[in-house]
Amino acid sequence: MAAIDRFQTVMGNTPGVQSVISLVNVSKRVTMAMNEGNPKWHTLSRNRYILNNSLQHVPSSLINTDCSMVPVLIFLNDHKADTLEAVTSDVEAFAAEYNTDEIRFVLAAGNSGIESATNIVVSKAQYQMLALVYGVVALLVLLTFRSWRAVVCIIVPLALTSVLAQALMALIGIGVKVATLPVIALGVGIGVDYGIYIYSKMDTYLKRGLDVATSYAKTLQTTGMAVGFTGITLAIGVGTWIFSPIKFQADMGLMLTFMFLWNMLGALTLLPSLAYYLVRPAPVPT
Repeated sequence: MAAIDRFQTVMGNTPGVQSVISLVNVSKRVTMAMNEGNPKWHTLSRNRYILNNSLQHVPSSLINTDCSMVPVLIFLNDHKADTLEAVTSDVEAFAAEYNTDEIRFVLAAGNSGIESATNIVVSKAQYQMLALVYGVVALLVLLTFRSWRAVVCIIVPLALTSVLAQALMALIGIGVKVATLPVIALGVGIGVDYGIYIYSKMDTYLKRGLDVATSYAKTLQTTGMAVGFTGITLAIGVGTWIFSPIKFQADMGLMLTFMFLWNMLGALTLLPSLAYYLVRPAPVPT
């Protein structure tokens, strides 16, 4: 009980924590009530009989049947990632210092506990996911065009869009969660199509001996128009979600609209700019 009381004091001073409740609160209040409500008795008694008496009518939610586990309920101001991370780190630091063979402090569940565990997994998974997505895309582009220059021209606009999308999420307060993680991958999956269409058509003209500028101009007259039309159509379609009363749908509409437009613009502007410096037209056989 003394260890739990010490733990509650530490957690009560953690930024973002509103209050902490456990068996200790019940014992203190009952002990004070049994002594005419005198605030001086609002403490843990060192007498085992007084302590046992104060815990005769403990709610079942504050202790299990064999008295081997005592939950400590921590109420937070919000469930933002910074708050959850601060609470988790303080719990782990306290446990590392005060855990013994008889007493162990462990992280449990609850809404904030589940969200905190999810955040830890997502924070690791997002970089693994992006690395795998970009790795697979780069490998397939390399196998298709047999050129590292093609990989750079197609991947760099995608990577820029991913960075800008995460900056947008930070700006408008959208967290990286289980629900938003696939959206980032979706933007990469759809955006790579634009780059492949543009580069593939440019490559066709380059192999005919045309320079990059002429190849790009001819590409814009054909595939470029289709890419621009497709990107704008998709952006308008998901852009209607922004007006949804459901916050998650509105946020995803804003993100997808941004990613579709930037992927299109990247394929139409940044890709040919990179190709101008990296790609050299193939010599025409005579």
